[in-house]
Amino acid sequence: MKIIVFNGSPRPQGNTAAMVEAFARGAGESGHEVTVVDVCRKKIAGCLACEYCHSKGNGKCIQQDDMQEIYPLLDEAEMIVLASPVYYHGFTGQLQCAINRIYALDKPKHLKKAALILSSGSDHVYCGCFYEYQNSFLNYLKLEDMGIFTAFDRQNKSPEKLEELYQFGKGLQ
Repeated sequence: MKIIVFNGSPRPQGNTAAMVEAFARGAGESGHEVTVVDVCRKKIAGCLACEYCHSKGNGKCIQQDDMQEIYPLLDEAEMIVLASPVYYHGFTGQLQCAINRIYALDKPKHLKKAALILSSGSDHVYCGCFYEYQNSFLNYLKLEDMGIFTAFDRQNKSPEKLEELYQFGKGLQ
């Protein structure tokens, strides 16, 4: 299975990155093709709501930024993983821009599954991310929910949490 991971963490050695790495290692060892896109290292502007993509653009965004190199990966992916530290009860701004720009494709051609990986300092800040993932992302794109994985405080980078993400990746069918 082709899996694309949108890593929305600006910290390359941070908690979210460690969780993504554990997941990707497990999935890769099981024969899946995993592409991790560090959206914070890309120049991705927010959606302009110009509707060019759904009119003259025929599914192509008018903006010429790094999202153009991500669209073909999205169209080939069968699963997407959204990964983010939780900033003020939501995804990072960089991840939110990338999510919003999926709109140009309407629904990526082969996408059938999704998962969510979140990291935070507190256990009581996930509601905004859960809502968007479950009610907007999964429902709108009609994706199968493969799971939500969270870590907070001392769980971050803990061997137990990283093993959980590794086993999740390894067990994907």
